Amino acid sequence: MAASALLLITSCTMQNPLLSESPLPYGAPQFDKIKNEHYMPAFEQGIAEAKAEVDAIITDSDAPTFENTILALEQSGRTLDRVSSIFFNLLEADSDDEMQEIAEKVSPMLNEYSMYVSLSEPLFAKVKAVWEQRGSLALDADQARLLEKTYKSFARNGANLSAEDKATFSRYSEELSLLSLQFNKNVLSATNAFVLNLTDSSELAGLPDFVVEQGASAAAEKGLEGWAYDLSYPSYGPFMKYSTRRDLREKLYRAYNTRAFGGDFDNRENIMKIVDLRMKEAVLLGYGTYADYAIEERMAKTPQTVNDFIEKLLTPSLPAARAEVAEILTYAKANGFEGDAIMPWDFSFWSEKYRDEKYSLNDELLKPYFQLENCISAVFDLAHRLYGISFTERKDIPGYHKDVKVYDVTDESGSHLALFYADFFPRASKGSGAWMTEFRGQSIVGGVEYRPFVSIVTNFTKPTAKDPSLITHDEFTTFLHEFGHALHGMLAEGRYGSLCGTSVSRDFVELPSQIMENWAFEPEYLNTFARHYQTGEALPVDLIDKIVAAKNYLAAYSQVRQLHFGILDMAWHTLTAAPEVDAVSFEKQALAAAAVMPDVPECAISTSFGHIFSGGYSAGYYSYKWAEVLEADAFSLFQEKGIFNREVSDSFRRNVLSRGSSEDEAVLYRRFRGHDPEPEALLTKLGITK
Repeated sequence: MAASALLLITSCTMQNPLLSESPLPYGAPQFDKIKNEHYMPAFEQGIAEAKAEVDAIITDSDAPTFENTILALEQSGRTLDRVSSIFFNLLEADSDDEMQEIAEKVSPMLNEYSMYVSLSEPLFAKVKAVWEQRGSLALDADQARLLEKTYKSFARNGANLSAEDKATFSRYSEELSLLSLQFNKNVLSATNAFVLNLTDSSELAGLPDFVVEQGASAAAEKGLEGWAYDLSYPSYGPFMKYSTRRDLREKLYRAYNTRAFGGDFDNRENIMKIVDLRMKEAVLLGYGTYADYAIEERMAKTPQTVNDFIEKLLTPSLPAARAEVAEILTYAKANGFEGDAIMPWDFSFWSEKYRDEKYSLNDELLKPYFQLENCISAVFDLAHRLYGISFTERKDIPGYHKDVKVYDVTDESGSHLALFYADFFPRASKGSGAWMTEFRGQSIVGGVEYRPFVSIVTNFTKPTAKDPSLITHDEFTTFLHEFGHALHGMLAEGRYGSLCGTSVSRDFVELPSQIMENWAFEPEYLNTFARHYQTGEALPVDLIDKIVAAKNYLAAYSQVRQLHFGILDMAWHTLTAAPEVDAVSFEKQALAAAAVMPDVPECAISTSFGHIFSGGYSAGYYSYKWAEVLEADAFSLFQEKGIFNREVSDSFRRNVLSRGSSEDEAVLYRRFRGHDPEPEALLTKLGITK
């Protein structure tokens, strides 16, 4: 390399916080110094370094071995991984138009690098040579797993294709990456484009004080008069539950369920292109459908297994769900509803009123006992009781936004385990929903262990001028869910980053998160922290009893709703040819047999279904229910031995949370539980009988 070029790279590295060595504790990202202008140079250098490291593997004159090929490849591209992790996580959590533009420029570059690796014939020849020697290499279990995953990754990304087909595969992959970005961008733009601005106090009929105050705060923040409600769930959900103005509920419902359906941010064409390209990629690789390709490396293994699984849950759940909806309609009619059928914009309102009457329980009654700060402490305390870990806020380590809090996570011995970033409140720069992610995963490189930087991102109710952040019991359950993912990342142990933490099969990854939700319904746990934010009064026993009693309220309806998403996902990804109808008509046909309420022709799920079109759950949405079966079976052991039992939690940590994908996930589960789970475990838990 010319001296001038080397000098330029050195200069850029010194000035770029994404490239220079972080002086912060544990090498934490320098979020206070990172600017948009740093991303493109960092990506360019990261890609250049990664290619050089791959080239070094290819040109190594020694015979291919596990160390000089598989391990060297596993540990290549670390700069690029660091830059990508930071950029793409912030693209979801704290984005702007410039970052979206950078993403569109970077995506083809990353795809080209990915193809540079996965379609390299000399590199694959070396990987294949090691793979063919596997029987005589005396590898440890995690080494054998890494070798298998590496070889299959090449094969599943076109390494065995002809030169012509490799070029085609590369083109498809690049188009898909850009389409997924555009899909997500359209959903975010469509979500942010809508505001229900109310200026007449009569339009607030039925809304509790906290929802009114929330609307006033949102309006002030947006520079509007009166009250503002948008499509973020902390705003949308309560309005749909409490507003007695059916016309406004319908307006908000239609806005939410027509996001990216027509208008400036239409995703219908993007859907058809994404599905078509995925199908073509799968066929090129020798699979019948994209679902055949995607599910092969998951616990389910085949689409038929998934469809059979969905059917096993749907068959008893569908009639039960229809009965629940009929029960809500009967109640509504007895209380003044004049329609012949419950419409989707009526369901939250009337089901909440019925729940309130049946159990004398509602969000407004419970929220004062779930102040966010207390909930944070309670979740940390639960982790301490189960796994002995502790959390200490680190104000000397910057977050990427003023709302983000950073915690140092330590084990019982006091040793550092992870940094934990918590980002709780909605904003225009953040996607909707809740998720866990990592800025750095756990790994061991050159004898040095790198502990993870884990983040959870939610959209909880913000504090108002009058009250602190008071979250619903549902939001607290969501907190536990995402924290379960975080534990999976924070407690990771292993040598190879690609096998650590949440890098597991899609239908296994939700087990650690969904099992944590159970504690939200355990009186013994709720008694430890749920206190009224004004009086300090403990959550009354009768309210705890009602929370437990209401746990399975509308369980069948909720189950069918989740199965709807899985059915739709499988319908899109088991196509063998382009559908003869438009995207929305295809959706309606796929879901018709499992309907529990009247269809709204002008509304659709697919156009904003980010999980399967831009979020990594393509042909994998069923995994939420698959994991629910796992967790229902797993948590029964805690119920048997005690919900804080350290013997059980230590076993869960040792066999599941710490192991990542170092062995087949079915083996890991059996090692913890002693047997394979069955769907009946979930049906029993939900009180749904065949």
